[in-house]
Amino acid sequence: MRVAVVGAGLGGVSAAVGLHRRGHEVTLYERGAELREAGTAVVVMPNGARALRELGLGDCISSTAMPAVTGGLRDWRGRPLLVTDAVQAQAQIGTAVTVSRAELHRALRAPLPAELVHTATPVQRLEPDDTGVTVIGADGPSTRADAVVVADGIGSRLRAQLFPQHPGLRRVGRLDLRGMLPKPAGLDVTELLAGIMVDRRTGAMFGLFPVDETVLYWFTDSALHGAPPAAEEARREVLSVMTDWHSAVRTLIEATPLADIYVDPIACLAEPLPSFAIGRIALLGDAAHAMTPDLGQGASQAFEDAAALTRHLADAAPGDVVERLRRYDAERRPRTSRLMLASSRQSRLMSKTGAAAWLRDALLRAIPSRLATRQLAAMWHA
Repeated sequence: MRVAVVGAGLGGVSAAVGLHRRGHEVTLYERGAELREAGTAVVVMPNGARALRELGLGDCISSTAMPAVTGGLRDWRGRPLLVTDAVQAQAQIGTAVTVSRAELHRALRAPLPAELVHTATPVQRLEPDDTGVTVIGADGPSTRADAVVVADGIGSRLRAQLFPQHPGLRRVGRLDLRGMLPKPAGLDVTELLAGIMVDRRTGAMFGLFPVDETVLYWFTDSALHGAPPAAEEARREVLSVMTDWHSAVRTLIEATPLADIYVDPIACLAEPLPSFAIGRIALLGDAAHAMTPDLGQGASQAFEDAAALTRHLADAAPGDVVERLRRYDAERRPRTSRLMLASSRQSRLMSKTGAAAWLRDALLRAIPSRLATRQLAAMWHA
């Protein structure tokens, strides 16, 4: 069966590899000139790791397991708010992994033969009919496919064409600043690893995760007023908000070269899509369910999509595609819709300020570690 995958991000590449390994004739289209993933690091949650193993791609992250630590939420000075026993959660469900996005992308795409990949090939539109889908590029029809996987990211052009009445993306008024760097000599951040710090005065957040024994990945989440600033201005603004935070926070942000700092306004789908499947066309990853990063599930949900899509199309013939994609939609859309809602709710909760934030912190301190750990494990369970 001929399958076209549009978009070569982490989710698109994973789906292309999975479908190729199941014997389908796969073509991967990428609008960029190179097959690569830009950015810092990505946290793959245990459910995402299980999806990669289902795709036969578990080795891509097997050597980078996150050290078992006590994670959770802390205030801006590093004092515990909600402590989770990561050791127990990992024993119950599995281990989260933090890995360089570029390295993960290289590992995921390695099994895909080069001749199946078409870079610098933007797909302008899709024209479905009863027997297949015509993929239209800038220079006209590119190919015919029995099924098409739309994985062209959060700003998906094809999603807008498939659902012209959908409101699309909405910005949430927050700015994501993130970086990756070698651990500065003499800096002890053990208590902050795999945790997020929140400031009830400003609503700002800071997260820190180990990529390996020597490299750290950090991110901030703060209020965005106006247009997103460039990296230098964004760093200056964030540092001005975090003047009295735990000393390691400023040290890490200041030590990260500007070239290694990425800035993005946080956005998500304004509402869930009515379907992830239209006839012979399926949507995957951020194109299907872009959510805020507050639960760290973006990449993991894309991997779950890829695994489910591969499973449902495993032995499909062209005449089976429409029904198989309906099953994919029935499996994936309810779960991702719940996570979209939960992620937005978490974003609003963590960015509160004033009296509401003071009450939030007091309630968080009152939650037993055992209960917090169970809730964490439940979210990780696919």
